[in-house]
This record gives sequence, C-alpha cells and structure tokens, in this order.
Amino acid sequence: MIKEFREFSTTALLNVANEEILQPFKQSKVIGLYTFIWVKNSKAVFEIDGIDVTVDENNIVVLTPNQFFKYISGSDLIVYQFNREFYCIKDHDKEVSCMGVLFYGNSIIPTIHLDQKEQDKLELFHNIFLEELDTVDTIQAEMLRMLMARFIITTTRLIKQQNDFSAVDDQIDLIRQFNALVEFHFREEHSVGFYADKLFKSPKTLSNNFSKFEKSPLQIIHDRIILEAKRLLIYTDKTAKEIAYELGFDDASHLSRMFKKHTSFSPSEFKKQLKPEPA
Repeated sequence: MIKEFREFSTTALLNVANEEILQPFKQSKVIGLYTFIWVKNSKAVFEIDGIDVTVDENNIVVLTPNQFFKYISGSDLIVYQFNREFYCIKDHDKEVSCMGVLFYGNSIIPTIHLDQKEQDKLELFHNIFLEELDTVDTIQAEMLRMLMARFIITTTRLIKQQNDFSAVDDQIDLIRQFNALVEFHFREEHSVGFYADKLFKSPKTLSNNFSKFEKSPLQIIHDRIILEAKRLLIYTDKTAKEIAYELGFDDASHLSRMFKKHTSFSPSEFKKQLKPEPA
C-alpha cells in the first residue's frame, strides 16, 4: 500500500505507505526524504549509514534525507515520507520543524518508543491520514500538513521525554542549532569558533553547554566529517584524496590522521576491508 500526495504548484510530496515503499532500498542508497518508519508488531532490520540496526516492535525510526538506507527485513510497517516543500516551510518553529529536535538533535538515528496509549493515538492519526489522502479538495494540502505537524509534535514530545530533555530545554535547543549548522557547513568549516560565532557564543560558552552530554562540539564536528567520509568510501568510487578535498581538507593527510584516530584505519585501509576476499 502506497498513498501519495503531490502538490504540483510547490513540488510538495507526502507518502504514506507500508513496507512496500521500501522495496527499492534492497540496495543501500540515499533515502532522499524526511522519513519516519514505525515498526509495529515485530522486529525490523535496516542498514543505516552502513550500520545494521535492529528495531524492536512499537518503535519509530527517524531518518533525514541525506542518510544511506537499506531495507533488510520487517513487515507490518508504517512509513511516512515528505520533502522540504511539503512541510519544512514551518522552519520558524524551532522544535517541530525540519530543523527541530527529531532531525537535528544529538543522535544520528533517533528512535522513539511507543507505549500502548501513544500507539493508539498514532493509529488514530494514521487512519485520518489515509482518509485525507482520499479526500481531494482545495484544503487537502493544509489538512495533511496539519496532521503531519501533530504527528511531529507528538513524536518530538516523546523523544524529549525519553531522553530527559525537559530539564535542559535551553541547552537542547542550542545543541540542536549547533547540529543543524554542522550539517550545513561541515564540508567547509571544521572549527568550533565558526559555529560559536554563528550562535553568538564564545567557543568556551558553547563547550560548557555540552558538558552534560556525551560529546564536545569538536567531537560532533569530527564525527560528522568521519561519517561522511565513510559514506563516500562505502558508496562511491572516489579516492581518499578526492574525498579529503570534498570535505574541505587542503591536505589529504589531515583527513587520514583524523579518520585513523576515529576508526583505527586509514581511509584506504577502510576501503580495502569493504572488498570481499577473492574465492
């Protein structure tokens, strides 16, 4: 089952589907859309950015458009996908926009657990989504956007509760803004100072705001660079030198040292281990 809404005047796209829509991802490739995958009654297995991820029942996985995704197994899934033109006009709302906690929090693969009450609530939303997709009129687009807003508000509240965000909302908002900036600038800007300036903070103040969390600002920048380097090594034929230049390094050896520090392999060694041994 795949239901699609398209608004040709804005190129907005919304998909509401089951696992059928994931069939083209039997080979890993960029997911391309903001995506929620609700695993309902049995476990599902995906590969996300080269890592096998097993998702238990009653959990929702959230993906951003630039992540590499492979569908390995799982049935009775509910999948929501949309592009920026459909929903992200709401970027002014800091928590529930496409720049919000779900998409640019402090987790590479956000996962939300649903208790029975939340399952029932989202099941109701889902049925209304299906009804609205079959109701073609002048307010269909706005109704679907309102439903997606409610879905995102609900799941944002859950991920904040489950990660104990409530006591540190200001810090979480700063981290979200930082992560979003890193996402847009990591290929050119590798220093904490650049991001601190963008956030009107000193580098020390920015780092202090991360003190209660697992990673420092510099570690997050480096992690994002290494993740992209891995993606390019796994999914393209680019050389380590080409990747280094694409990621903003004038000297490929600088990326190589950073990569080895994080993975214990040089980029070329990492690439070599991906190739199957000859029979």
